[in-house]
Amino acid sequence: MEQEKIERWRYPRFFTENISETTAVLDPEDSKHVAQVLRMKPGDIAVICDGKGTDYLAELESSSGECVFRVLESSPNQAEPNIHVRLFQAMPKGDKMEFIVQKAVECGACEVIPFLSKRCISRPDKKQLAKKCERWQRIAYEAAKQCGRGVIPTVGETLEFSQLTQVISPQDTRILFYECADVPLREAVAEYSGNVDIVIGSEGGFAPEEAERLVEAGFVCASLGKRILRCETAPIAAISVLMNLTGNI
Repeated sequence: MEQEKIERWRYPRFFTENISETTAVLDPEDSKHVAQVLRMKPGDIAVICDGKGTDYLAELESSSGECVFRVLESSPNQAEPNIHVRLFQAMPKGDKMEFIVQKAVECGACEVIPFLSKRCISRPDKKQLAKKCERWQRIAYEAAKQCGRGVIPTVGETLEFSQLTQVISPQDTRILFYECADVPLREAVAEYSGNVDIVIGSEGGFAPEEAERLVEAGFVCASLGKRILRCETAPIAAISVLMNLTGNI
């Protein structure tokens, strides 16, 4: 059984909604990857996920056009955490968001939502944001395949800082990671709900009034330690600590 688990991680992995108890069909892009990049042949094995938490071990039947797989067995995905983490990330400069999305997905985040705060230097226009969001979502998809996720995490529409409190439920565990905080996460938060929302700033951090507004809205202010982390390092550290504290690592 253990050897079977090890072997399963070696198989190529794909997501598709076009799946039943007997057959799975990949979209044109993934089908092209199967035929032209991986050069898979009929009889080769892959893991196909329905994006809802179920994995299907399947055998390639045809790679002509859209790839068709025959389902051999199904099982619950084992890689999904038991908490739903939403990362609200202030817009960083350059292509740092690409790194953040990729690593946040690998660490277990279920959503990444960019936002614009006072100290954000990067402020793309709507057209640029639409193009970037499309790329970020593709990065999330590829990261989910690579690390064995059972769902495809989403990258949300970029928000203004003022919108944050409107999209976060009072029932969620709400954490603000703030450079001026001095209480570590394990002490700042005693218990967790099923949904955990974390907010992290850009290169310049948060203006004091922004931090105050979030605390007034029910956010717990927590620290990631005495060292100053880069804005692309902080979310990865935060999610990793959360996963450890909630028994997901």
